[in-house]
Amino acid sequence: MSKASSPDLAEGIIVSSISKDASDLGEDKQIVGRQIWRILPYVTRYWERAIGGLLANIGARIFDLVPLIAIGMAADYYNPEKSQFTDSRVESFVTLDIIPNLGPIDSTELGFGLLIFLSFICLAITQGLSNQLWQSIAYKAQHDIRMDATKSLMNMEASYFETRQTGNLMSVLSADVAQLEDIISDSTTSIIRIVTTLSAAFCILFWMSPTLCMILFGPLFMIVPMVIWFSTRVQRKYRQQRESTGGIVAILENVLSGITVVQAYNASDFERIRIDGQSGNYRDQAIQAAFIRNRFIPGFHIVAGISFGLLVSAGGWLMNSGQISVGQFVTFLLISTRMTMPLWILGMLLNQLQKGEAASRRVFAVIDLEPSIFDKEDALPLEEPITSLSFKDVSFSYPSSKSNVLNNINLEISSGEFLGVMGHTGAGKSTILKLIEKFYQPQHGQVLINGIDINNFTIKSVRSKIGFVSQEPFLFYGTIKENVSYARESTDEEIFSALDMAGASEFIFQLPNGLESMVGDRGVMLSGGQRARISLARALLNDPDLLILDEASAALDAETEKRIQQSLFDGSNGKKNRITIAVAHRLATIRNADEIISMVDGSIVERGVHGELLENESVYASQWSIQTGEIES
Repeated sequence: MSKASSPDLAEGIIVSSISKDASDLGEDKQIVGRQIWRILPYVTRYWERAIGGLLANIGARIFDLVPLIAIGMAADYYNPEKSQFTDSRVESFVTLDIIPNLGPIDSTELGFGLLIFLSFICLAITQGLSNQLWQSIAYKAQHDIRMDATKSLMNMEASYFETRQTGNLMSVLSADVAQLEDIISDSTTSIIRIVTTLSAAFCILFWMSPTLCMILFGPLFMIVPMVIWFSTRVQRKYRQQRESTGGIVAILENVLSGITVVQAYNASDFERIRIDGQSGNYRDQAIQAAFIRNRFIPGFHIVAGISFGLLVSAGGWLMNSGQISVGQFVTFLLISTRMTMPLWILGMLLNQLQKGEAASRRVFAVIDLEPSIFDKEDALPLEEPITSLSFKDVSFSYPSSKSNVLNNINLEISSGEFLGVMGHTGAGKSTILKLIEKFYQPQHGQVLINGIDINNFTIKSVRSKIGFVSQEPFLFYGTIKENVSYARESTDEEIFSALDMAGASEFIFQLPNGLESMVGDRGVMLSGGQRARISLARALLNDPDLLILDEASAALDAETEKRIQQSLFDGSNGKKNRITIAVAHRLATIRNADEIISMVDGSIVERGVHGELLENESVYASQWSIQTGEIES
């Protein structure tokens, strides 16, 4: 649940998390922008389909105009006195008594009808082929873009996600990427349709009458300043809409995930206010964008009205003066009316492109992310078992913190040893574990594995030899079996062995579906202790060389914890040469450790075994006395 104290503050946090990734938000005066063009490489990966779709769409537009030309020629054919095409009239007649008393039908008359019919058949085939090819490209490109964005996010270090809301990132991967799919499937075909139709129409009409063609197309140039006006004003509105969409999803994801907390604190009204703020912001931006759009689109109709009005007036005068034939005038009128659709599509296209630009900025801002923690060029895989782990003069501070969380940490642990770490909240205990997992990089000092700097090994190979259980065990939606064997192929015997060491096999046998029992979203169908044991089993399944436990037993009762420790360290199933590091507030968890370190404000203030630390009568002894009841608060 958000820590924002007011809806305005919450909204600021959400929007700022997006703005940090979009470095080019200041480019508000571009007609289309830079980011949307980055879709092209994803389209050209499928260039065979793209060329096929392009040719099919061009063919469809040509076949769309053929009937209009045929109708004009037919008008001249049936009006030979004013026709300019009578010399080419076919004089041979084929008498067909199709219907009695209607007279003969010549081959030319039949040809006009057949030509129009075949044009519509070809139009249907080529348009269908174009749609299929472009939609398949759009779905493939959408998949590729989403996978690139997902890969980029998965490569980012843990600190990136600590300052961003999951709902915002989900909005980018779902809604924004889907918007780009619409750009490829709809906008691309619209562009081809507009360019082909207008170009073909101009060439045909210019050949028939240059004067009338310029009268028709001249006013259309008035559209250019309208396009510039629209694009430079609506782009920012659409980007703010996309950001508000992410904000809504982020709040809803938080609320639904923490619904028990919301209800327990009677915070439904508070959350409704937060959602109302984000939804209201989206509403306002959408209304403002619609206001701009609804002034732009009618402008198209006005320009078209001027153009077509001049065409009818001037065309009638040219026809009466004998400069054009009746058929040519008919063709002009038909093609001009057909051009209203491309002009309308142009208005919708610009509107869609502006939405696509807003979505592309967010999507490609994610794709362009560069992690600060990555493998060195000469990093090698860690092939040998982990036999030792040490920290040498390690100091570390989080990016958002001005002071060190760790100060000159030195420790060493070898195979078969158990290191316990204790200290007050904020002492830096969990940070040590995060450095071992390479979630973060120390600013000073070295973390060594087998005496070699951890940075000399690939991140993947290091983590493959580590079992990690966090203080907040996370279970994915699915079955117990799927969660224990997460990202690995394992037999039921291996899974039960891990569950047995984690003390989880007993309660699983009592479930109706055993391993196939569903755990619910984030494991809500299980108790905290059950989730902790399944999470521990997941860490043990891979038989790791290094086991890291971050308050892993906090949700366990004392008896279960003792049984698990016996299984891990004393039982035959336990790995005798495994290194174990456990962070714990409950000191009974680490009392049997080979070494215990006590931390205060990022520094190690004492170290030793349980008995030695009690004799020191310092931090550890004080906490032990409090927890065992020897000292009353």
